[in-house]
Amino acid sequence: MFTRRAAAGGARFAFTDRWGGTGAAPYDELNLGDHVGDDPRVVAGNRARTAEALGLSAERVVWMNQVHGDTVTVATGPSAAPLPATDAVVTATRGLALAVLVADCTPVLLADPQAGVIAAAHAGRPGLAAGVVPAAIEAMRALGAQPTRIVAHTGPAVCGACYEVPEAMCDEVSTLVPAARARTREGTPGLDIPTGVWAQLAAQGVVSGEKSHICTRESADHFSYRRDRATGRFAGYVWLAEH
Repeated sequence: MFTRRAAAGGARFAFTDRWGGTGAAPYDELNLGDHVGDDPRVVAGNRARTAEALGLSAERVVWMNQVHGDTVTVATGPSAAPLPATDAVVTATRGLALAVLVADCTPVLLADPQAGVIAAAHAGRPGLAAGVVPAAIEAMRALGAQPTRIVAHTGPAVCGACYEVPEAMCDEVSTLVPAARARTREGTPGLDIPTGVWAQLAAQGVVSGEKSHICTRESADHFSYRRDRATGRFAGYVWLAEH
């Protein structure tokens, strides 16, 4: 149902897969996305089921209405609705969990346990180019975090060998983030968004953490928009334990 990691100071990280829920095809089983055409009651049930499995209160999980941009929102408490038009959320409130939805984009979870500051970011191709990850780190700094203390976890995402893009798009993005340039297995232009994210993290001084090497397009255990088009979304969660 999910992979889970912990860091010193009470930081917790988790990524779901597509199993352990109640959804029907093409959203089977554990779709957590409320914007893909699935039954809202099923999605709500899957979110509640996942929160319980993680030891969280579903009402204290903050979701975003992600738009492939670079807007960062600071959350100070629970939100009954997804935060509007934002692709990164930051908080210094312990016990508040931040969630990011993906199905090929790179889910980025960040925590400075010493400062008590966490962030979740949605880094697809547009967000990578726009600098959503550096923007999230800057918002964390404003709350007292220090990049050298930040622990980063990036979850399953489409790999550069599977993410084919037009040559002009490859040039456009890699001009901004050179590390993202890739070639697919067919030798065509591609983009490696996870590697680009980690290059941006390193440029900000963030070097600790873990990078998933699971490619969503290749993994039957994960949702992939590029593979299936009509599909669900899995999620990354980050939170600070209250005690």
